[in-house]
Amino acid sequence: MTLTVLVDYDSGNLHSAHKAFERMAAEVGAGSVIVSDRPEDVARADRIVLPGDGAFPACRRQLADRTGLAEAITEAVQVRGRPFLGICVGMQMLATRGLEFEPTPGFGWIPGEVVRITPASPALKVPHMGWNDLVIDRPHPVLAGIGTGDHAYFVHSFHMAVAEPSHLMAHVDYGGPVTAVVGTGTVVGTQFHPEKSQRAGLRLIANFLRWRP
Repeated sequence: MTLTVLVDYDSGNLHSAHKAFERMAAEVGAGSVIVSDRPEDVARADRIVLPGDGAFPACRRQLADRTGLAEAITEAVQVRGRPFLGICVGMQMLATRGLEFEPTPGFGWIPGEVVRITPASPALKVPHMGWNDLVIDRPHPVLAGIGTGDHAYFVHSFHMAVAEPSHLMAHVDYGGPVTAVVGTGTVVGTQFHPEKSQRAGLRLIANFLRWRP
């Protein structure tokens, strides 16, 4: 049976994400979904989801503090090609480095830096919080059935500035472009929370669970 693992490293409440992934896995026949902090579960997973809430350096440390967990993720994704979805800070950790509070290395799977959002209008507050309209920049199987104008739910002050434009799948406008979805190979990441994004978010989760890169 296909197994999807949501990685637990004490960086946010996984309850709503787990329920959303379980629901869509049942709908599309994508096997089981578990939450785990065990490297051995990551090693046997068919798909891996890395959520993240909070500051980039703290999330990176939390992940590194769990013996063998980051290494198991890297082995599964970079060596064995397992599909991977990063959510919020989990997506930001795909970058070369984050610049929140202090320079902090990311996985480096998608070249770029995580930088503070700087809206052109002072009326737009940071953090960027609430619903915003997606703009699809490039087609991707995980975005099938999701179009420009569909809504997604964001809560963040930093976003990924990709070094290579082909890695940008979607953005939103918040006093300027803000990265929403990135991807390369078997790796994809969303700055927004798909588990809180209603129709578009559930569609994205279902697409990821069916995706065979």
